Amino acid sequence: MKNMLKEFKEFMMKGDVLDLAVGIVIGGAFTAIVKNVVDGLITPLVGLVVSLITGTKDLKGALSVLDWTPVKGVTFQFSLVISAIITFIITGFVLFMIVKAANKAKAARKKKEEAVEAADPKPTAEDYLAEIRDLLKEQAK
Repeated sequence: MKNMLKEFKEFMMKGDVLDLAVGIVIGGAFTAIVKNVVDGLITPLVGLVVSLITGTKDLKGALSVLDWTPVKGVTFQFSLVISAIITFIITGFVLFMIVKAANKAKAARKKKEEAVEAADPKPTAEDYLAEIRDLLKEQAK
């Protein structure tokens, strides 16, 4: 049991698990922001456009034009589906941009590390052997 707890602690302290936990927390907060932007700004803009097209005076009623009530008061709210799709597209685009920026930064850092490594080559085993040979020759004189 003690060994299992030790393994679990090691697993939890790995960078991948911690990065995943941070990503989930930030993703939840980001989703709340995007949802509020869609609900507070984009959905009213869509309602405004629909009201201008349909001639509806009430913006809330404009989006209800997209809803459908075919039988016995059961309403299919297509306006909510459209809002969810817009939220998904915005979230996906922003995450795409974040990943793209992170990959670009990672590539730039890797390129910089390669340039530093190429500028300052490390001595090889042959270099050390040549130095030892030269020192032995000097001592033999």
